[in-house]
Amino acid sequence: QTNERANRLTFAIVNLKQLNKLSGEKEITPELLKEKGIILSIKDGVRILSKGEIKFAATIKASHFSEEAKKKIEAAGGKCELLVKE
Repeated sequence: QTNERANRLTFAIVNLKQLNKLSGEKEITPELLKEKGIILSIKDGVRILSKGEIKFAATIKASHFSEEAKKKIEAAGGKCELLVKE
């Protein structure tokens, strides 16, 4: 017996402090996060969480943003775009 649901989604987790490695980028996508080694795989999507601060403005595309992460991104002059998986 396992504790996991068969159709459970698995997300790659990224904290805001990790995004500062990409400060030269104007648009951050899951593919870019993988290319730069911030995540190992995209899995069922990417969740952006609020640990740390973001020090630049960028458009960030992800499957989910925590409320606090969204506030911090927008306060830094950036935008959050939700990606919807088909």
